Amino acid sequence: MIVVTGASGNVGRPLVEALATAGEKVTAVSRSPVAHDLPKEARHVRADLADPATLGPALDDADALFILLAGELLGGGAPAVEVLAAAREAGVRRVVLLSSQINGTRPDALSHGRLREFEEAVRTSGLDWTILRPGGFASNAYAWIETVRTQRTVIAPFADVALPVVDPADISEVAAVVLRDEGHSGRIYELTGPAAVTPREQAAALSEALGEQVGFMDLTREQAREHMAKFMPEPVIEGTLDILGEPLPAEQRVSGDIERILGRPAGSFADWAKRNAHAFN
Repeated sequence: MIVVTGASGNVGRPLVEALATAGEKVTAVSRSPVAHDLPKEARHVRADLADPATLGPALDDADALFILLAGELLGGGAPAVEVLAAAREAGVRRVVLLSSQINGTRPDALSHGRLREFEEAVRTSGLDWTILRPGGFASNAYAWIETVRTQRTVIAPFADVALPVVDPADISEVAAVVLRDEGHSGRIYELTGPAAVTPREQAAALSEALGEQVGFMDLTREQAREHMAKFMPEPVIEGTLDILGEPLPAEQRVSGDIERILGRPAGSFADWAKRNAHAFN
């Protein structure tokens, strides 16, 4: 049995589908009482990584565990070692953690302290472990849905700063492989798209996908900070702006790990845009 936490999100949902399609027994874990859009073959259990005591039913007969932290789970909850202890006591042998590229490139970033805690707990758990460190998600473009729908305009800072954003579907496929196959224990994989693309180029890719002109409006750093202050704490805002506006060379570098694991190139932002164009109409 493979247990997938965060099973209702951009990575978790397609991961559950991929595992079920491959014939694996899979338990989809979410904090929601309802299993949204999950394959009928998957078992759904309501549980919360913030409270390891709730994980018991989800971990019944589990061999492998996928850990995905999102939302408020990135800011707090039970100590990571308690989550790993619950997995170990339940008989889990393999754990895969979805972390972030930033833990490699900016190991002191305030915004990623919780993920660093989980990385350390995973590495010292005594289980077979693999850590996935993706760069920025192509699906972060969903933040532009409203202005693209109403104004056919992308509004963002740092118009011409390029980053190799990764398709969440590729992350799910990689996770499905390392959860099932041998040979990935003790490995840290960096997951990126096949090329660095700028926000302006992403707007052009949306234009192509929609068959309509999508313009671009560049925000200043200060304007972007004011917008982010509505939903982000100040230290996280500054760290995010630094990454988007002044990326380190390592954050702009394309990794070959997706191709090495999947045997095909990583999907481009243009591919992602074509597949998800309906969301912007």
